[in-house]
Amino acid sequence: MSKTRPEKKKWDVSDIQKWGPGRHEKGATIPESGNAQDYKTGGWRSERPRRDREKCNDCMICFFACPDSSIRVENDKMVDIDLDHCKGCGICAQVCPRDAIEMMNEIKACKLEEK
Repeated sequence: MSKTRPEKKKWDVSDIQKWGPGRHEKGATIPESGNAQDYKTGGWRSERPRRDREKCNDCMICFFACPDSSIRVENDKMVDIDLDHCKGCGICAQVCPRDAIEMMNEIKACKLEEK
């Protein structure tokens, strides 16, 4: 007998802009486990981490310290920061022994990227 997995439900927030106060649940609701990748939460960020590739020696301390697993790694080296999920807490910059990560105002960082 084969087991079929129940259909994975997504939390439909497509019309959240129209929700009134009565539709929001009190407290936190986790509708399904393992769904963090499905929701981009980096939009909350007011500070953005920026890595100086010249200073970084890929010690990976930022990787272990990041509470959102936003440090992307390939072949044992830091390749990027997942800005879709980074909340800008700055822990990565705080623990970096080489000051290779600095926090920058999000709006200023976006303007620099536009240039």
